[in-house]
Amino acid sequence: MAQSVLWSLKRSVAAVAIIAIAAGAQAQTSGPPADAPQPPQNGTPAQEVAPPSAQETPQREAQNLAPDAMLPAPPTGAPTVTTSPTTGPAIGSGPASVADLAEGLLDAVVNISTSQSVGGAGAGPQAPQTPDGSPFEEFFDEFFDGDGSQGGNQKVNSLGSGFVIDPSGFVVTNNHVIEDADDIEVVFPDGSKLKATLVGTDPKTDLSVLKVEPPAPLKAVRFGDSRQMRIGDWVMAIGNPFGLGGSVTVGIISARGRNINAGPYDNFIQTDAAINKGNSGGPLFNMKGEVIGINTAIISPSGGSIGIGFAVPTELAQNIVNQLIEFGETRRGWLGVRIQPVTDEVAESLGLDSVRGALVSGVVKGGPVDDGSIRAGDVILTFDGVPVREMRDLPRVVAESPVGKAVDVTVLRDGKEETVKVTLGRLEDSPSDEGAEESVTPEGEEPMPDGGEQGEDQNGEAEQGPAAALGMTIAPLDDERRAEFGIDDSVEGVVITDVQDGSAAADKGLKRGDVIVEVAQDFVDSPTAVTDRIDALKAEGRRNVHLMIADPTGALRFVAVPLE
Repeated sequence: MAQSVLWSLKRSVAAVAIIAIAAGAQAQTSGPPADAPQPPQNGTPAQEVAPPSAQETPQREAQNLAPDAMLPAPPTGAPTVTTSPTTGPAIGSGPASVADLAEGLLDAVVNISTSQSVGGAGAGPQAPQTPDGSPFEEFFDEFFDGDGSQGGNQKVNSLGSGFVIDPSGFVVTNNHVIEDADDIEVVFPDGSKLKATLVGTDPKTDLSVLKVEPPAPLKAVRFGDSRQMRIGDWVMAIGNPFGLGGSVTVGIISARGRNINAGPYDNFIQTDAAINKGNSGGPLFNMKGEVIGINTAIISPSGGSIGIGFAVPTELAQNIVNQLIEFGETRRGWLGVRIQPVTDEVAESLGLDSVRGALVSGVVKGGPVDDGSIRAGDVILTFDGVPVREMRDLPRVVAESPVGKAVDVTVLRDGKEETVKVTLGRLEDSPSDEGAEESVTPEGEEPMPDGGEQGEDQNGEAEQGPAAALGMTIAPLDDERRAEFGIDDSVEGVVITDVQDGSAAADKGLKRGDVIVEVAQDFVDSPTAVTDRIDALKAEGRRNVHLMIADPTGALRFVAVPLE
């Protein structure tokens, strides 16, 4: 026991040191601004906290902080106080207290306790050898379960948060809170516990729905519209950090639409409300008491909150939760295209007025748009009336759409905007369910070292012989070159036989064996067609040329190469 207490005290000292280093300025203790929605004014005024002096800040601890790391916010860590620099007094005072708001919500927020069996006989460390009759023999036999391993199957326990969305017992949490769990238990604020069954889970959005069978209707909360939330709006998080159930923290929305590379549909709300390990799956409320996010991840150098937390917005979560309850699985819309980003060079080469949209690099065979309604080379600008600002917007808006829905898609094709009608398929029924619409790297692979014959050594008619363009040597795609580079019979165009080191083409990842299919959206079948089209673009004052490139298997990508 003494050792346990000493360890806890050391943890406390370390946490205080981190707090002091993080502070260095006035703590954020003023409440929401005066124009924020006001709960009843019967609370206690918030106490002002003076900033620590320079002498109180232990400078030597500054070197001990680990580099920033992205952490999911499940189980354990050390609580901290969120602080940030300020150059003057708070702009305005908010409500004296959020106690009344919190009081009406606490009963709907639960702790999620899971257990999982891991390991097995022989999986642990081996018992040390002891002489017969040694006083340690009995101890080691007991500790290592008598068979040379440290026990058989061991149970690992984990804690997280969740919230009740229906009085009948539906509970929302994160997938990573209950993933691979053998047993799931929901612990309510009054201390009562109920076994939970898994209704459905979605790793791509890190959401899960559980079901308990309560003896009486439960207190539940409702979803709000996260799209109505603005940067600077006040929010409240309730959860189970470090097993401390019913913990309430308050902050603001710091940013929206954050992509933290957690999955294909990243669109996180960022908040400075303290979120720690164990808060995962807990609700983020607006000042009306509506759930507008599900707390999921934090960025932290220490494992505790530094005021950078992330929540799945309800604009994404609510539809997923409804599907899990109704079907036990997700049913996402699917367009069936491969896409890549629209870069500055691509936008200029296509005549786009700004960098926007998603560039279609290919169409999935047998998919919803394999009928030619959307083609490789199109830039998708809007989907079902929603602007596609950047490539990563498209998978999300498509996935959120109902399967079988007919939608209007606006594309840029041959320099003109066109609207086409498409009927969505189901992503889960697609040939490769690895994300909504597959993305590819526009620059492709790195250039490969030269090998084999150089382009200028190839034979052929003068107008069909090798030519130089953009630092490449190009040649007709005849049977000999198909065999040399292993190019599929379905691929048509002009083959690249050499790429000069340091050239614009090399910088964009073009290599020997790639095939130029189109130049500025015009099909090319000879080296002369390529060079003539490039010369015409230079005469028009274009700074980049838009190339459709096929690899030997026929997989397409688009590359914008600067015109030298």
